[in-house]
Amino acid sequence: MAEPGGGRPVTVSDVQQLVRRKDEIEAQIKACYELLEGESASGMEDRSGVGMHEPLVDAEGFPRADIDLYQVRTARHNIICLQNDHKAVMKQVEEALHKLHAREKEKHARDEAEALAEARSQNQSLPQAFAKVNAVTPGSPASVSGLQVDDEIVEFGSVNVNNFQNLQNIATVVQHSEGRPLSVTVIRGGRRVHVGLTPKRWAGKGLLG
Repeated sequence: MAEPGGGRPVTVSDVQQLVRRKDEIEAQIKACYELLEGESASGMEDRSGVGMHEPLVDAEGFPRADIDLYQVRTARHNIICLQNDHKAVMKQVEEALHKLHAREKEKHARDEAEALAEARSQNQSLPQAFAKVNAVTPGSPASVSGLQVDDEIVEFGSVNVNNFQNLQNIATVVQHSEGRPLSVTVIRGGRRVHVGLTPKRWAGKGLLG
């Protein structure tokens, strides 16, 4: 029996198929042994049957008349062949299980490495925030732009963590950008999000809300 998959990765289905083949061979071997053990043409209840090694000739060297010689020889030959098949399929089962286990182990290690790399990448790629949004008034320019409470601000126009000193820096940028879109970058839920914010006068206080 050829190795499952023919070069493709071994699957659980391949192993199950091999196990079914093993069970079939074992059932065939058992049937052949039962045939040998029950073989006798005499019909006597105390017959001991014929195994794999009992002689097929009588004491005088003649073929035994109490058994079907052809059937016995065929059964013995089949048992030998089936035992060889059984040994081969058991080796295949062992190899397939080993490959399956090795692949699962490799996949688990690869998944862990990818998850770790992704976590490191996110930590490295996320810039440092210098302010956090505590409140957003409904209907305000900030609300319309999509800014949300708890957004961590990393860039507000030209202001970033490197030149930010206090909130007056943001107020200055807002005053000079009235009616013009500002590029705002925030960290939201562990991800970087870009927001287009245009400071302008509205029904509420200030230019942002």
